Amino acid sequence: MTKKSFFLFLLISVLLTSCIPIKDLVYLQDKDGSNEQTAIAAVESKPYRLQVNDILKINIKAIDPKLVSIFNTTEDEGGQAGRSESALYFDGFTVDDHGNIRMPILGEINVIGYTLEEVRVKIEKKLLEEYFKSEANIFVTVKLAGFRYTINGEVGSTGTKTLFKDNVTILEAVANAGDITTVGNRKEVTVIRQSPTGVQMHDIDLTDVNVMKSPYYYLQPNDYIYVKPLRQKTWGTGQTGIQSIGTIITLLSLATTVYLIIK
Repeated sequence: MTKKSFFLFLLISVLLTSCIPIKDLVYLQDKDGSNEQTAIAAVESKPYRLQVNDILKINIKAIDPKLVSIFNTTEDEGGQAGRSESALYFDGFTVDDHGNIRMPILGEINVIGYTLEEVRVKIEKKLLEEYFKSEANIFVTVKLAGFRYTINGEVGSTGTKTLFKDNVTILEAVANAGDITTVGNRKEVTVIRQSPTGVQMHDIDLTDVNVMKSPYYYLQPNDYIYVKPLRQKTWGTGQTGIQSIGTIITLLSLATTVYLIIK
């Protein structure tokens, strides 16, 4: 093999192994090979059941606001949307290690394992049985003080994020973190989830349209997401063909310089 053939072979090999193919960068591909657009029904998200350290925003209203003012921690000026995350943290009700929240007048209420709707019904029932009549038109709202999740790895912005939504998909969470970088592995995104039975860990493929059928497509509060890097990142030869060629030229220039110095 001549030197020219060797360098040509080396160039082609590096380009084929270092460049990131487009199929590794595109989300929600139809990998079944069908050209027809098929309707993919996403898995219905299960109601979230409260866990320790969750923070609840509970608001009680009535025809006469003075009747229920003592049950609320602060005046809700501007609604929850106008509250900062730190204000919701300090004014909200935190689920303690025993699974209870402590409310004014009502005292401790066990909420561990309950859904938000079940907690709302429980508080409303307690108010009507012990403090008010039905004519008072008690209106109770119970929400999580922000949908929190943590994302790490090959994304634009790592850390703990908060979205003020009831349901969040894995794609929304990734987009909120600045998307996955070019060297992030979209085929193996790990979701770590706390559950009453222990920690669950699962890898999902975001390049496959069938990911919407996964029970991990809809996140749960306090989920941890880790995006693994591709092997191309550790090779350092470049993410595109142009970058790879630049790397090869640099190496060849270095090798030529060393050869001339030795001669």
